[in-house]
Amino acid sequence: MRLPLFYVLLAFLVACTGERRPRERTSASGKYYGGVFNANETERIRSLFPLSLTQAASHRIGAQIYEGLVRLDPHDLSIKPALAESWVLNPAGTEYTFHLQEGVRFHDDPCFPEGNGRPMTASDIVACYTRLCTNASWNQMFWLFQDRVIGANSHFQASAQGVVQEGVKGLSAPDDRTVVITLTHPSPGFLNILAHQGCWIFPPEALSHYGEQARWHPVGTGAFRVKTFERDVAMVLERNPDYWGKDGDGADLPYLDAIRYTFAEDKNKELDAFLAGRLSVVYELPIERTDVINSGKHEVQSTPALSIQFLGLNSRRAPFTDIRVRRAFDMAIDKRMLVDSVLDGLAVLAERGVVPPGLVGYPYESVQSWTHDPAGARALLAEAGFPGGRGLPVVVLQVNNNGYGYVKVAEAVQGMLERELGARVVASVLPEEQHFTQVETGQAQFWREGWIADHPDPENFLALFYGRNAPADTAQPSFLNSTRHRDARYDSLFAEAVRTADEAARMQLLAQAESVLLENAVVIPLYHERSVRLLQPWVRDMPINGMEYRDMRLVWLDPTKR
Repeated sequence: MRLPLFYVLLAFLVACTGERRPRERTSASGKYYGGVFNANETERIRSLFPLSLTQAASHRIGAQIYEGLVRLDPHDLSIKPALAESWVLNPAGTEYTFHLQEGVRFHDDPCFPEGNGRPMTASDIVACYTRLCTNASWNQMFWLFQDRVIGANSHFQASAQGVVQEGVKGLSAPDDRTVVITLTHPSPGFLNILAHQGCWIFPPEALSHYGEQARWHPVGTGAFRVKTFERDVAMVLERNPDYWGKDGDGADLPYLDAIRYTFAEDKNKELDAFLAGRLSVVYELPIERTDVINSGKHEVQSTPALSIQFLGLNSRRAPFTDIRVRRAFDMAIDKRMLVDSVLDGLAVLAERGVVPPGLVGYPYESVQSWTHDPAGARALLAEAGFPGGRGLPVVVLQVNNNGYGYVKVAEAVQGMLERELGARVVASVLPEEQHFTQVETGQAQFWREGWIADHPDPENFLALFYGRNAPADTAQPSFLNSTRHRDARYDSLFAEAVRTADEAARMQLLAQAESVLLENAVVIPLYHERSVRLLQPWVRDMPINGMEYRDMRLVWLDPTKR
């Protein structure tokens, strides 16, 4: 008889958890092995396949299953070796040669004969990167190699026309442990690109076996592999017994036996579960319960997030076809009040656009600063033919129903626009999946959107508005450039920045592009969130960073603190 998933999970957790019955085995440095780390994700997961993995929640899960050639250090987001143990860049800065780790195997999975995983080779990496350059419904990541890797553009264009090409010219595997990537031009941030989830490695067998359902059957080389998974209910990742990685003392990784994820959408219930000890971590507190930070019972971690929350405006639909209306809406919103009062100080005012503070070398001072000017906003609206809001069509402000303060911010913005401009604004609160479907298909008129860095570079934020990252066919969904912003000046500056080897010059070009974006007023930057995370006192070696990037290989549970 098949047991319900709940009892299967219960049996698994009782068998392996170190939180109730801790193992006595420790590493050379005294770190305990064993235990189950419990986490909850309130976002409804849309995919766990690297080439269509676009959510922060699915990134936190996928980072434990998959690996790339390089990874980010969870302390400072610097680049560290992963599947590549070392690499060499040629003097021209255009060719990377990666030397792979020994002993890397794909997880056991039904996509392999008899379900047994196999060794990973350099040809697997070339195959993954070739798929990244292939036009397909399951690939939303081509922008990572677009204009960068030799042959990437032509391969993508050929596949869009149904032409099968053997490979991508700039990708090769001279032997089983060597990968060579040749670029069209020097690219200082290319290693950051390779740390992106779109460059995580999966076996070709997974895609051929599962097809588009591969998004629900993640198979990688990471420290954890899927044990059980019931969508929207729970997932258990168990320790990968064949994992190649070691800690600084040469001891096997990971320390944990398992990670258990639940998918309860209610933030208050999530916090209740944490306070009751049933969760090991809680991230993004309910806006009305931030007082728990001061309880003294848990470890409080906080850092400025590499993120932006903004309002998108559909410049192809009235009244936002008129730039004066778009600018009036921006100038009428008191963003400082949103940060100080609505969000209780747990955010930073977006004074200078969409790029968050803290990225080294970015010339923030050269980007125009935000001005709250209700009188100027009313004058612009009158100039556009809507004095006092008269004749202005009803505007629908669309927001998803999960996330820190999203609905309360939308309500406050609605009130400001009605009060300052006389605009009639209706707030529409939708489930997350429905919200983003409407945004990506161009059906939304005025909406909330956010972005947390995939890799720590200003380019990652400004790629959201690059014209080539939106399909020319407006009937097709636009996953990255959801505003479908196209501007010749912006695109030229952004493209030149991507091709520029000098880091200071690259940053200046990106800042100029951001200034053009703000002039066009297709987005209203609101605030940069402040990441706040609570940990149980027995959780060790889980640093916080601005991306909320989690590397659970090194996390361990201290039974003496329970």
